[in-house]
Amino acid sequence: MLESGIILINKPKGISSNKVVNIVKATLHAKKCGHLGTLDLEGEGLLPITVNSATKLFDYFLKKDKTYEANFVFGYETDTLDTSGTIVKAKEVNFTEAELEEAVKGMIGKYEQMPPIYSAKKVGGKVAYVEARKGQEVNLSPKEVEIISFKILGKVGENTYRFEISCSSGTYIRSIARDLAYHLGTYGSMQCILRTRCGKFYLKNAVTLEEFKKGNFKLISTDCVFNYEKLELSDDEFFRIENGQTLQKEVLDGKYKLYNSSTFLGIGECYRNSLKLTLRLF
Repeated sequence: MLESGIILINKPKGISSNKVVNIVKATLHAKKCGHLGTLDLEGEGLLPITVNSATKLFDYFLKKDKTYEANFVFGYETDTLDTSGTIVKAKEVNFTEAELEEAVKGMIGKYEQMPPIYSAKKVGGKVAYVEARKGQEVNLSPKEVEIISFKILGKVGENTYRFEISCSSGTYIRSIARDLAYHLGTYGSMQCILRTRCGKFYLKNAVTLEEFKKGNFKLISTDCVFNYEKLELSDDEFFRIENGQTLQKEVLDGKYKLYNSSTFLGIGECYRNSLKLTLRLF
């Protein structure tokens, strides 16, 4: 039986994240596959794919921060907030390099970000971009996000700069392009985006789809995601915790990686010598 784990794929432009998941699933003949954070159709870079029981890591990864490299074009804004959309606003660009540096520094931290209308956000149970394409009015609400670091990598074209951004999960880089431009007294749109990090995973360790199809990939064990101490359970303890019971263990309070006969079971949390399973991965 195929083991559970994580495969790091370098997603190319022009293919959806779900399509990559389906390719991995079909190639491996896996029972289940998923991913740990969608990349837009035209986005590229790191896409961690979960295999079998590792798909249960999705909720755990919801709060993991990510790092991107992206090009922003200043002078116009599109309906999609990237250069694939239709220009809806335009204004001349006259900011200085010093003003750009100051605006970038000023955006670091938490702020209320308005998602793009053309996004996978759900409003009233309906997907925003589907409704927008129908010409329906989409009423989104701002969400608190955090920009952890924001660096200018250089000017790459006329009114076009490349940035490196580390941010909280759920942050829209297209919205950052828009908001940064507003700080500079103009409009902006994202030209391209590359994800280089997702939690503890890095693009440098990912393989292309072509390499994956040839079998040139590593299945990362699920337990390596967690930095907790290991705790081995006896067969009797495994049976009891599998059936929802709490174990009495004389260990320090905190979270542990639980094993039975070296098989990773998931994450347990102990409080006052009472251990319970909090994330089941078997």
